[in-house]
Amino acid sequence: MGTTLQQHQEIAAFLRNAISRKEFAPGEPLPSESELCERFRSSRGPVRQAMATLRSEGLISSGRGRRTIVLDTVPTQSFDGVISYSEWCRQSGFEPGQVTQSVTRRPADETLAAALDIEPKSPVVTVFRLRLLNGAPAMVERLNYPLDVGRHLLTFDTDSGSIYQHLISSGVDIDNATRTIDAVGADADDARLLEVVEGTPLLRVRRRAFSSNGNTVESSDDRYLPGTASFTLNTIRGNPSPLSMVSAR
Repeated sequence: MGTTLQQHQEIAAFLRNAISRKEFAPGEPLPSESELCERFRSSRGPVRQAMATLRSEGLISSGRGRRTIVLDTVPTQSFDGVISYSEWCRQSGFEPGQVTQSVTRRPADETLAAALDIEPKSPVVTVFRLRLLNGAPAMVERLNYPLDVGRHLLTFDTDSGSIYQHLISSGVDIDNATRTIDAVGADADDARLLEVVEGTPLLRVRRRAFSSNGNTVESSDDRYLPGTASFTLNTIRGNPSPLSMVSAR
């Protein structure tokens, strides 16, 4: 067994994945602290840290002297998980991957210009990638950025990892995001990359990301294979509703 931090992460990932697979279904108790300590050859500290992580994600009850109960199978998503597919995969215990199809600089048409709050024909950078989950096709990703943001990607190896993390490390201010979820039939590119028949229903997530001063920094269109992702809304009076996503594979 590794360090305390590694133990905490390993235990949390085990429980999160078991809950996602419904090995522990909503309403059922989790193993006790003693059982988890024995299973992972751990002290109580890492076990309690892991349980606290799952409580913060809305997956389990607080316990308070009683056995901890599973509340949901979909964890609340962090902001990094909302923006970054790679981070979402890692948080969910899966291995992300990508195969870039193209990175292009082009003039924005009227629809894209409106989404990015720029003038039509303004230069934008578009990234078109197939995203993998544990090595298998999972999602087709179309990312669009105004040139002042996208220029950071023109010399970046987009097969090497997270675009979001690269933009953040390049000093791009990404403060908040909105997402629109619907269904769409696979077009010819989607069908080829996802290895499905053209017209197959896909889960589409369209995202707009903004800087802290309200400038639009991204407009994206992500198309997931059916059964790859599910979404949960957790609503609290007086607060926005955080959107959660977890793989169902």
